[in-house]
Amino acid sequence: MSSLNPRRAAGEKRRTHKSKFYENVLDLVYPRRCPICHGIAPWGEDICPECREKLPFVTTKRCRKCGKPVEDFETLCDDCKATPHIYDEGMGLLLYNETMRDTMAYLKFKGRREYGAVLGRVLAASVPDKIRRWQPDAVVPVPVHRDKLISRGYNQAEEIARPLAERYGIPLRTDLVVRREKTAAMKALNKKERFQNLKGAFAVPDGVRVPPRILIVDDIYTTGATIDAMSAVLIDNGAAHVYFLTVCIGMGFMVRY
Repeated sequence: MSSLNPRRAAGEKRRTHKSKFYENVLDLVYPRRCPICHGIAPWGEDICPECREKLPFVTTKRCRKCGKPVEDFETLCDDCKATPHIYDEGMGLLLYNETMRDTMAYLKFKGRREYGAVLGRVLAASVPDKIRRWQPDAVVPVPVHRDKLISRGYNQAEEIARPLAERYGIPLRTDLVVRREKTAAMKALNKKERFQNLKGAFAVPDGVRVPPRILIVDDIYTTGATIDAMSAVLIDNGAAHVYFLTVCIGMGFMVRY
């Protein structure tokens, strides 16, 4: 068996070079666009260097539950003080400011599917300590209803989750939770309406075994209604711990519901 290893290694190397070659050809034919300015990104880059400097990373103290920015004297944000969330812990990487609202609109509504992978790689590179501490058995992107999947052509949460799962060698499980109800758009709803809107929206299919430690991935965290709804279903079906990561997050006491 060991005599085959050099051949396999050589084969993998050839496939890697071949993949890189095709990737370079695609970059020439279909140049990558920066998800921040939407212009052509420099050769070999996902994001313009000057745009990378504009990424609104959370640099202040975070809420210990949801990761929203809080004042130095606070341990929980106002939302987590008022709402007993079901999940264990989570974090959004970037502030959901005007720049990121524009980027997320392109990802979700203007067909920029590739932005999901770019943002997923940024997220994955920033959370090794969280992954090490949480030790998730599965990465689960928030599912979209089949009608939306057909009309959009992809699930933005899955596009974000894939690079993270690949980087850390964690199974990407799109079969664990399905969205069985077509819910109203969340952005127009207040906090109470969001939780009501998601009642019964998610389900674990019959016969699917849920592993004990789950990492949910989504694009934006605001009130936590979506993460809580998914967490409840996963815990009811055998999960012991549920965590979440998102690209963007609301601004703690400054978030608008």
